[in-house]
Amino acid sequence: MKNPPSPVQTVVLTGLTLCAFAANSLLTRMALGGGAIDAASFTTLRLGSGAAMLLAICHFTQVKQPNLATGSKRPHKWPAALMLFLYAVTFSFAYLQMATGTGALILFGTVQVTMILVALKEGEKPVAWEWVGLLLALVGLVYLVSPGLAAPPLGAAALMGVAGIAWGIYSLLGRGSTDPIANTAGNFVRAVPFAAGVSCVSWQNFQLSQAGIVLALLSGAIASGVGYSLWYSILRALTATRAATLQLSVPVIAAVGGIVFLQEAMSLRLAIAAVMILGGIGIATLGRKR
Repeated sequence: MKNPPSPVQTVVLTGLTLCAFAANSLLTRMALGGGAIDAASFTTLRLGSGAAMLLAICHFTQVKQPNLATGSKRPHKWPAALMLFLYAVTFSFAYLQMATGTGALILFGTVQVTMILVALKEGEKPVAWEWVGLLLALVGLVYLVSPGLAAPPLGAAALMGVAGIAWGIYSLLGRGSTDPIANTAGNFVRAVPFAAGVSCVSWQNFQLSQAGIVLALLSGAIASGVGYSLWYSILRALTATRAATLQLSVPVIAAVGGIVFLQEAMSLRLAIAAVMILGGIGIATLGRKR
């Protein structure tokens, strides 16, 4: 999209993107928690299939092709690729020892903090209703995942925190993109060699299965490739505060996905938390509009 999406397009694309982000958590935990594939191979296949999907999208939609040359006019292209790789690799290794809900809390909590701090540094001043909505969403998120949840291993928690910081920076670097799909494709292509290098270093842990490969390809081509291109395309229509607040709904969506696809039990706590988080997002969004 050369122009910012319309309000209706923003709502639809945002919903699809948040579902894709939640699917990434579910697919990654399914693949790595069950030992169907090693974390390094999952990361490499995820980034590689994401790159292939995005290049195909560029070709078939006649979007401007990504400039992979070193002398690009976008000076942050390699930092963006590095942030994408750093997010993907730490995300995968963290989910080796972490439950889906715990990982989602740490990841998106860190993303939110990162983007809010950057927004404040850049001089953005959220209105009072946005702060109210953000606080309500945060309380709902904590209520959903904290009670009765075992503390995650320190190393895994630290890795997921790094993943959240990297994703927050990566998202903010994409706000000024005029060719989001092409730029995202270029970032994925540049990130693949980094992931392949990790696979080479950790070859002793190499493990593949048909199920693991399929899950990695789904995570890369659909949940990551398509999802990230959509996220890049809508960032120009979102403030950093609103973008951070919206991402707080991902753990709720992931929990609902667990109920539907993994036969997890529905609970009153989940229902109450969903109302608080989604209600907080609505308050923040309407507060900015007013």
